[in-house]
This record gives sequence, structure tokens and C-alpha cells, in this order.
Amino acid sequence: MNSGPLCGAVEAGGTKFVCAVGRGPDDLLATERVPTTSPAETLARVVQFFRHAERDHGRLAAIGVASFGPVDLCRASPRYGHITSTPKPGWADTDVLGPLRAAFPAPIGFDTDVNGAALAEGRWGAAREVDAFVYLTVGTGIGGGAVVRGAPVHGLVHPEMGHLRVPHDRRSDPFEGTCPFHGDCLEGLASGPAMAARWGAPAESLPAEHPAWALEAHYLALALHNLVCTLSPGRIVMGGGVMSQAALFPLIRRGLADSMNRYVQTAALSTAVDRYVVPPGLGVRAGVLGALALAIDTTGLP
Repeated sequence: MNSGPLCGAVEAGGTKFVCAVGRGPDDLLATERVPTTSPAETLARVVQFFRHAERDHGRLAAIGVASFGPVDLCRASPRYGHITSTPKPGWADTDVLGPLRAAFPAPIGFDTDVNGAALAEGRWGAAREVDAFVYLTVGTGIGGGAVVRGAPVHGLVHPEMGHLRVPHDRRSDPFEGTCPFHGDCLEGLASGPAMAARWGAPAESLPAEHPAWALEAHYLALALHNLVCTLSPGRIVMGGGVMSQAALFPLIRRGLADSMNRYVQTAALSTAVDRYVVPPGLGVRAGVLGALALAIDTTGLP
């Protein structure tokens, strides 16, 4: 059992919001999944969950929100806490934090869903002993977070690794891509919806021997090549629904090593690549535990 502050957590996703109350990964006192419908309905249900949780378990010391995006993370901005230019219908320019601020006096930590998941993997999961790493999620969308010395990397806004440009040979893959902003960026070529649009069936229904997986691994390996060359992470953690296909990891590792072509001389990209590109240690809980980590950090308490 954890003895830290009692905190609330919200993993705000494009298909569901996962809410939790607890003190750590081994001490979650209540959880609930809320379908992502309209902003007003979804956020009202989140507020209701925390009201009930406070009634049953006591006052929350802080709340953490790890949200799909893009989001405004600049505290000086009047749109801080807003989802901005998302392709999710009805959610552009949504004030995610507003209803929570109005309902609860507790401080609120806020970041992207992938940055939150990355924090959790660094604190409790597959990157605990790594000083700098990347977490990449491949599912309904593609997103990535980079963590250095326990803190997520922010800058102009936040990393948008899903919208990297990767080489696209239209002769072998004439698919135009599904991203409404960039067409054939990484998300437009390799997200779950992109796979379904290209192959005419959901990714989870495609057998391991289907050619879809070799092409998927090719694009993801190219993306990892870019991340290795720009950020030089000590480990890459890959999660999300598409990555549940076990055949992907060996294909991606091999593709990354081939693409790097021994340019970076390290065992991580040759004999130890199976320990360099890894699945999440926290599984599907990485997102909501990331939100919990944001809340705990907001309290300033251990």
C-alpha cells in the first residue's frame, strides 16, 4: 500500500476517459471508464466521479489530467488547459480543466496523454532505470512523449511525434493517408484508423501473417530511426492498441537496426535491441497512472 497523498487522475482519451482515485499504482481505490461523447456530457461525468470519490474516500490533495490533444500547456496562456486543433469532432477548443477547477479547490496537473504515460513508465514501469527515454503510443492516433531526468520535454508546445514525416513510396504503397492535416504523416499512414482504411478491416482483426504488419513495422521503424537520431533516447517504450499484435515488436526492432545500418555504434541497436524497443511495463494502465503521477507531482509531496 502507498502512504502518499490521495489524488485523482483522468486519462482523457478520444474514445474514453479513465478516471481513478488513489495514492499509487498499487493503491487505486476507485476507477471508472467514461465514454468520450460531447465535452459537456463527458466532463460532467468526470466531475461526478470525483464528487462521489471524495464522499467515499476523503478530500483530494490534487488531480492530474493527461489529455489527448494537441493541448495548450503554457500556464501564461488564456487557453491553458484547452484542447486546441484536435481532429476529434466537437472537441476543438475545449476547456478540459475549467469544469474541474470550478468543482474542486485542489491543484490540477495537466499534460498530454502520452507525456503522462511516459512519466508513469519512468516512475513505475519499463523505463524506471533510464535517464532519458521516449514513450510512443500507436492506436486510434499516434503520439509520443520524451522524458529527461524525470520531466517531460516541453517547448514551443509539446512533441507531436505522430505527425513526423516518414518516407512514403507511393509506388509500393499508394495509400494517401488519413491525417486531416498532413495526409501521409506517420499517424496518417500507421495509426489504427489508417490501417483499417488501407486494408478494409480493423487492425485487430488482421492475422499475424497479413502483409499489413510488415508495412506497419516499416513505417514505425522509420519513425524510431528519426527519434534515435534527434533525441538519442536510452530506451523506447511502445504501447497502444495496434502494438498488441505481438508480431510487430520483432519486425520493428529488425527494421530499426537495418535502417540505422550500424551508424550509431551501440549494443542497443544491435545485440540488445530487444531490450531497447520494449512494451509498456504498466500495460493499459500507463495512461491513468500517468495522470496520477501528474497529480502527485503537483502536490509537491513524495
